[in-house]
Amino acid sequence: MKQTSRIISTYSADVFGVCSALFELGGIIIMHDASGCNSTYTTHDEPRWYDMESMVYISGLSEMEAIMGDDEKLIGDIVAAAEDLHPRFIAVAGTPIPTMTGFDFEAVAALIEERTGIPAFGFNTTGMKTYVHGASMALEAVARRFADRNVQKTSDLTANILGLTPLDFSVTGTEHSVTDFLEESGFRVLSRWAMGSSLEDLSQAGGAHVNLVVSSTGLSAAKALQERFGTPYVVGLPIGKIQKEHLREALHTAASTGENQYPVSDLPGEDILVIGEAVTSLALASALEYSAGQGVRVLCPTEGSEGLLRSRDLRAQYEEEIEEAMREAKTVIADPLYRPICPDHVKFVELPTEAFSGRIYRERIPNLVTGFDAFAKEVL
Repeated sequence: MKQTSRIISTYSADVFGVCSALFELGGIIIMHDASGCNSTYTTHDEPRWYDMESMVYISGLSEMEAIMGDDEKLIGDIVAAAEDLHPRFIAVAGTPIPTMTGFDFEAVAALIEERTGIPAFGFNTTGMKTYVHGASMALEAVARRFADRNVQKTSDLTANILGLTPLDFSVTGTEHSVTDFLEESGFRVLSRWAMGSSLEDLSQAGGAHVNLVVSSTGLSAAKALQERFGTPYVVGLPIGKIQKEHLREALHTAASTGENQYPVSDLPGEDILVIGEAVTSLALASALEYSAGQGVRVLCPTEGSEGLLRSRDLRAQYEEEIEEAMREAKTVIADPLYRPICPDHVKFVELPTEAFSGRIYRERIPNLVTGFDAFAKEVL
């Protein structure tokens, strides 16, 4: 029963991470499900839904099809839709029902690609992991399939931004703020994975001198681009004046030496606890440490923290573990839906995230790249 949450919410599922990562790239994205997943995703986890066109659908899996395994109906429906919509690619992602029936996503994607001549992906998502897992798979697939191997390095300093989805940053303008930071640091931005860039932009990613990974959803893509093009990557988010200076220096070091960089502060102390995705939480922790001169601990409830967390940080996904970590802190920074399990004696500072509370607190989600100082005053 340890895996059961009595009070807190769950993070956006891996299948929604796939949809969020691919939303702007011109493909058909199908959630293989009976009903419900599409409305949950578009209503709670996708702030771009009412302002931007995208081809996100469910398959309408029936009980008989699930039991008998009538994959041909799904394949036929997708092929027919592709003939009408002319997508750049086709992606099929899983939910709990096809997971239980043992659906072969890669095989079905191969059949769809053979019949349509359109690049197709099968993502074996289950609905049981978080958005980080799904978005990571999707962005890596794009890096391996669509990044043009023949592209040449640009003559000027250039960068890609990896790991941009509204599930981590909502629609606060963070993608523009990070772009501004890179340009002020002397880098022209080739592509933003995947907010505000087209599939054509992403195809030119191999021409960049460095990749900036702003959330753990972009780390797998960064490794794939390094494998294919030798491009080094820097992990971090430009939050706070001192943290920005360290990140700027790391970007130039990576571009000149070809070595990956991960600038993060590590001061002793655990009075402040930040709960959230690894890269953004560690960037916030570092910025707070530089501002306050005291250590900040990070608790990461999602995947993608391997090799990122410091020795005193935690990887904990279960409610009981999170409650225990909260009791040891004096201040907790987390999504408002964590407040009910925070002890009364602990100061709670709200930091809403689309991936955890959906649209409920969307208007209160800050752009920490430009608004860190105001946020830090509330914390410190």
